[in-house]
Amino acid sequence: MTAAHLPIQRPKEAKLFVIDRRGRFRHWPRSRLVDLFCPGDLVIANDAATLPASLSGIHLRSGCVIEIRLAGRHSLAADGIRHSIAVVFGAGDFRIRTEDRQQPPELKTGDQLALGPLRATVEGILGHPRLVQLVFDGSPNEIWEGLARHGRPIQYSHVRTPLALWDVWTPIAGPPVAFEPPSAGFALDWNTVGSLKERGVQFATITEAAGISSTGDLELDALLPFDEPYYIPPSTALAIRNAQTRDGRVVAVGTTVVRTLEDAAALDGSVRSGEGWPHCASGAPAAYAWSMRSSPAPTNPARATTSYCVLSSMTKRLGALIGTSSFATIARTNLETPFSWKISNTTTVHSIVSCTP
Repeated sequence: MTAAHLPIQRPKEAKLFVIDRRGRFRHWPRSRLVDLFCPGDLVIANDAATLPASLSGIHLRSGCVIEIRLAGRHSLAADGIRHSIAVVFGAGDFRIRTEDRQQPPELKTGDQLALGPLRATVEGILGHPRLVQLVFDGSPNEIWEGLARHGRPIQYSHVRTPLALWDVWTPIAGPPVAFEPPSAGFALDWNTVGSLKERGVQFATITEAAGISSTGDLELDALLPFDEPYYIPPSTALAIRNAQTRDGRVVAVGTTVVRTLEDAAALDGSVRSGEGWPHCASGAPAAYAWSMRSSPAPTNPARATTSYCVLSSMTKRLGALIGTSSFATIARTNLETPFSWKISNTTTVHSIVSCTP
């Protein structure tokens, strides 16, 4: 896989990489995405817009230059941004590989941070010297204005051009709650959604605060993903029930949608509406923590029987599973073989679909 080096969301030459249930590989034009779906299917995407979550500033006690990257919040409410989890870097910016960034000064509870027009206080150190709980000064309106004026999208060194905010918003972006893009959503646009509906495929959304990809520290990366609050509209929960009634497939666009549906699944296979937090396992490898929470023999019948599918972007999480259950415990059996997967219960892989530039 070649990392993207330009901020192009939907290049005309983009392709789909499809692996069917027999393990056969196919390359399709991304315009054929709708051909993978059948009448009665339900496609669910994450409509979260991406925050300008990178803030440069000064650690006032030491006078050192720092960068903070907002990485977690406890609520999707507008005033929930006031109390945020953040990862702290030393001097430098996205042009330096994350692994090579300078360490920040020693952080202590009570430290003051000057972040452009914003001021924040370290409320606590969260089990790692670079992971902190922050509280911003000012009203919610002042905080949001400061983020809009001073913040930048979180970015990594493989893309050398500074990203604009619209570069990290998917075509269906709505509430600004994600810290990095729910990147599988870049495969969609409103023409695609219209084509799906013409085909008899339903479309719905959830909102989930997609987290960061990397911190540059193996120990800290092992804690990813952090808990990510979500909201499932009543209309989406109803659409899932209707799809189940007609034996349609529920297609989750990206792993943020998988985590949300898994967390909200009830014993009877229904999915509740409302807010929640998909609690992610600490200590699992960063890219797979979402899949490590279920035991080899799931105790929740909904997780063993409900037919879910996953469509994912390889740029965010390597690999996505479409099968009889998206809730199996999945382990990579060979890190050198990108699609060498093992299912540790009776679930079998149906297919893998990824969108690649």
